Amino acid sequence: MFKLRRLVQEPILEPIEENHWESKAVFNAAAVYHNGYIHLFYRACNNTFEALSLPYPDEKYKFISSIGYAKSKDGINFERLSEPVVTGQGVQEAWGVEDPRITYLDGKFYMVYTAFGGISWEDVRISMTYSDDLIHWSSEHQVLLDEPNKDGALHPEKVNGKYMLYHRRPPSIWVAFSEDLKNWHDHKIIMTPRENSWDSQKIGIAGPPILINDGWLLIYHGVDENRVYRLGAALLDRDNPTKVVARQEEPILEPELEWEKNGLVPNVVFSCGQCIVDEVLFVYYGACDTCIGVAAVEVDKIKF
Repeated sequence: MFKLRRLVQEPILEPIEENHWESKAVFNAAAVYHNGYIHLFYRACNNTFEALSLPYPDEKYKFISSIGYAKSKDGINFERLSEPVVTGQGVQEAWGVEDPRITYLDGKFYMVYTAFGGISWEDVRISMTYSDDLIHWSSEHQVLLDEPNKDGALHPEKVNGKYMLYHRRPPSIWVAFSEDLKNWHDHKIIMTPRENSWDSQKIGIAGPPILINDGWLLIYHGVDENRVYRLGAALLDRDNPTKVVARQEEPILEPELEWEKNGLVPNVVFSCGQCIVDEVLFVYYGACDTCIGVAAVEVDKIKF
């Protein structure tokens, strides 16, 4: 069994009041290690989440999400851009773009995210854009799955010559396959919630799985009956990542600090990305849908 340790006891990124687009919340960041930097792509909001208490999205309490960018040499101290790098486009993204996850594949960086249209709380679609340099992202925003769905990411390698997409049809983690990144088939469940456990209500992936010696390390979030969000870990087979080889019983991170327990949405640690730098796994997580923290573990300590 392994646990993550917090590298600092305070958030590494917080809202900036004078930047309207990220004035109320920054959280749920994708992470990429590239050219000597850790690059974060975080969800930012211009309003609080009072609307979530209503039966339907109300324009009076509208919050719009966009994707901000920050980079760091040490993984703790980040430089941020003053403007978002990805913003919502069209009707399906009227309330913005949420929870990015990034995979490097075929010479491109693919960002898979949730597009929220705001017609209802179920008006969410797994969508995608891409970049060659991590700064300039395509204006082509493509819906990957035309169904209410979240927690999407591409697997970092093709599987039997096909793209593999992680997604969630509640309450489980699913995968699907495609030859062209447009038409998806062979949907199947690979992990389900566990009764009487910290992940008993629903589960979803954190960042795309990352390769270690024993296989693909999949970090995921789990929710219990009290709506507490924690992070857990599973090991997927190296050659057949639809097969779960091992799954840790206990969470690897849970809300403990004040800012992880109290915020816009209490009792939440939620990750969309991690990366390995010098044999250390850095995991970036949103706390209470308000700010971002970082925790880590040496790769050689990851045991199942």
